[in-house]
Amino acid sequence: MSEIVNAFLLVFAGLFPIVNPLGSAPIFLSLTGDCTQSERNRLAWMVASNGFCLLLGSLFFGSAILEFFGITVPVVRVAGGLVVTAMGWRILNEDSTPPERAAVRAAANSTQKRDSFYPLTLPLTVGPGSISVAITIGSHRPEEATTAHTLLLAGAAIAGLLAIAATIYVSYRFAAPLARFLGQGGVNVLIRLSAFILMCIGIEIIWGGISTLITGLGH
Repeated sequence: MSEIVNAFLLVFAGLFPIVNPLGSAPIFLSLTGDCTQSERNRLAWMVASNGFCLLLGSLFFGSAILEFFGITVPVVRVAGGLVVTAMGWRILNEDSTPPERAAVRAAANSTQKRDSFYPLTLPLTVGPGSISVAITIGSHRPEEATTAHTLLLAGAAIAGLLAIAATIYVSYRFAAPLARFLGQGGVNVLIRLSAFILMCIGIEIIWGGISTLITGLGH
């Protein structure tokens, strides 16, 4: 039982600070500024569902997929960090009608979940850092465990991902009430600050990937 609880906590505690739905909520609100409350609620549900599926695939199949294509995790970090940094820079310097909002509006009126995948799910919510952590966690599997024990650990890991998805939905679902509490000036400050932090996270991800690649060259 303790191993099952540890598996749940490992997934949830390892991914929650990186996914950081509370910190991403102001940016989600900025990108969905032209949507109605019902449309934003629907997008929050779609992003949470997409994020769960993306993390689930990364956890169980990420290492095998990267190995198949000959791609290393540091390369994923560098490429994804560039995307995250570019998004942060774009939001930091956007005007009152950013071009991303038109795409988000179309996604809100569509019945296809894939329309909300970029940029709300990837890289805003589930970025390269989250994917690399999920791949790393998934690669550490018990080799001598029985089938039943492995299934229990997998169920605990899935429960951890469901908890992450729930926090994403709640954070995005109630982003608008938070904005009303802060007021327009407070929201603008929070969005700019979050965008700057997003840029810093992207640069940190890039540096982590480059550092790992440089270390590998030394060996």
